[in-house]
Amino acid sequence: MTKENFRFYIKVRTALNIPARIIYDELCPVCGDQAHALRTVEWWSKLFREGREDAEDEERLGRSITETTSENIEQVRSLINDNPHITIQEMEVQTGLSHGTIHRI
Repeated sequence: MTKENFRFYIKVRTALNIPARIIYDELCPVCGDQAHALRTVEWWSKLFREGREDAEDEERLGRSITETTSENIEQVRSLINDNPHITIQEMEVQTGLSHGTIHRI
């Protein structure tokens, strides 16, 4: 079950004035390990009671989660091929990528 399906179920049950704890108790036997935590069900139930309509994630500001693109990998590979002794700090400056991203690449 997708997270949007979970949220839609929470939305409908909340609209029927079913408490979050009951919704959680209904989801657990059906979804097992895939069920959201009670706190998550409570959070979404609250959002829907306050008027939220959409069950999908809202766009978030900030850096994209996916920085290990093929372009970035090739850029780091090229730097290493040009200078096998280049440091991660030097690559950070030249690429604008974070230390962690370069290390993962």
